[in-house]
Amino acid sequence: QALEDQYSPSRWSPRLGRDTIIDAHLAVTAAGTERARASAQTSLHVPYGKGDGEKLDIYFPTDHSGTFPVLVYIHGGYWQCLSKDESGFAALPLVSQGVAVVAVGYDTAPKGHMDTMVLQVRRSLAFLVEQYPGIRGIYLCGHSAGAHLAAMVLFTDWTEFCVVPDIKGAVLVSGVYDLEPILHTYVNDALNMSREVAQRNSPMRHVAPAVPAACEVLVVVAQHDSPEFRRQSQEYSQALRAAGWSVSLLDLAGMDHFDVIEKLSENSYILTQV
Repeated sequence: QALEDQYSPSRWSPRLGRDTIIDAHLAVTAAGTERARASAQTSLHVPYGKGDGEKLDIYFPTDHSGTFPVLVYIHGGYWQCLSKDESGFAALPLVSQGVAVVAVGYDTAPKGHMDTMVLQVRRSLAFLVEQYPGIRGIYLCGHSAGAHLAAMVLFTDWTEFCVVPDIKGAVLVSGVYDLEPILHTYVNDALNMSREVAQRNSPMRHVAPAVPAACEVLVVVAQHDSPEFRRQSQEYSQALRAAGWSVSLLDLAGMDHFDVIEKLSENSYILTQV
C-alpha cells in the first residue's frame, strides 16, 4: 500500500484533489495542443513505422527553410494512457524561437509491451534523422513515463539502426528510472512486466560511462512529487554524474507532478527558458 501511494502522483499535489487533477491535466495539455495546431505549421500523424501507434506530430519553426534544432517530446501517462494528440502544448514558445517540436506516439499498454515502447521511441528518432536532413541537433524531453523512455534512448546501441542521431541534450521531468518498485503496484496491472523486463528497461541499471559525444542531461523534479519520485530523480542524476555525464538536477519549488510539465506552454516558465 505504501508503494501504491508513492507511485500515485495524483495523491501528492496540494493544488487539486486526486480525482480532479488528472482530468485537469488532460484539459490543459489538450487545449495547449489545440492552440499549437491552430497557429504553427504542422505535419500531423506522420508514420515512422507500420503500427497504429507509430506516428509523430511535427510542429515546424516559423522559418524552417534552413537547418533547425528539434525538441522531441515523449509523453507520460504511466505507459498506458495519454498520447501524442495532447502532447503539442510546449510547441508555441519553441517554434517562435526557431525550434521544431516533435510529439512521439507509441503503443501504450496493454497493447504495447515495455520492450516495444522503448524500441518504438528509438526508431522514431532514427526515422526523424533520415527523413529531415534539416535537423541540427536533437533535444529529448520526457515527462514521467516519457522521462523513463527518454532515458532509455540515451543508452541505445545505434548500430542496428544504421544512423546515429545527434542528441545534444535530454530534459527528464519527474521520471521513473528504476522500474522494479512498480512491479508491486497497480501500475503493473496493464504493463504485466516480469522482473527481467523491469530490470532490462530500468535506465538506473544501464548507466554507461560518458563518451566524449555524450549529451548534457537535465533531471527535473517537482517539490510536490512523491518522496519516491524525488528519490529516483536524485539517485539517477547522481549515477549519471558518477559515470562522468554532464548532469544538473533542477528541483522546482511550488510545482507538482503535473504543472511542472504543463507550464512548458508558457514563455516565462523557467523550464521553457532553459
